[in-house]
Amino acid sequence: MCEDLKILKQGAEAKLYICNYLGKPTLIKERFEKKYRQPELDVTITKERIKNEARAIVRCKAADVKTPALYLVDFERRRIYMQHFKHSITVKDFIINIFTKHHQNGSGDGPNSLDKIATLIGQTVRKLHENNIIHGDLTTSNMLLVNNLNDSNWLDADNLELVMIDFGLSSFDTSAEDKGVDLYVLERALISTHNDYPEIFSNILEAYKMYSKNNVKEIIGKFEEVRARGRKRTMVG
Repeated sequence: MCEDLKILKQGAEAKLYICNYLGKPTLIKERFEKKYRQPELDVTITKERIKNEARAIVRCKAADVKTPALYLVDFERRRIYMQHFKHSITVKDFIINIFTKHHQNGSGDGPNSLDKIATLIGQTVRKLHENNIIHGDLTTSNMLLVNNLNDSNWLDADNLELVMIDFGLSSFDTSAEDKGVDLYVLERALISTHNDYPEIFSNILEAYKMYSKNNVKEIIGKFEEVRARGRKRTMVG
């Protein structure tokens, strides 16, 4: 059923394999057993995260948010089979590569491309929240840029499509507070990973606010409250 199975990488939560499943390039995400957990608890947590991911992918399609297509959920083997994008790069690696090339060459369209990607991220996160989808782990490692032309010109942001991945911690909630927390998680991830591009979050937030005015003041207000609490905890230690 699955041909040419190869391991792609192993993370803290899962192993990723690539193969051809029913003639399609496929990524298999296999959540492995955590030995430190009580076995029944481990099964419950793993099953819940697989369900979360599958539900979120289905809801994202209705929300016009691009995710990998879902092919199969196998609870027995702790696996999700989904679309594999061969010509893709994480947003994290894209930003790092842009700045590396920009510093090496001292020129290019890198910063302009980054602003376009920031706008795309802001609009996409807003679409999630408009449909009450809380990602739960918004980082640039959990966003892919897919090259629609399958060429090597990764600097041309007009040829790239944003794909959201890794919904294992996702939930569905209408509360402005949860959406504010989602934004705060993203801001903290950007600060820790992309200090070469300090304006990235403000650009994302501007695009988020501009995409839709629906309930946006309340969400931003809750985000600012969460941010203030986070800073207070940091200061207190």
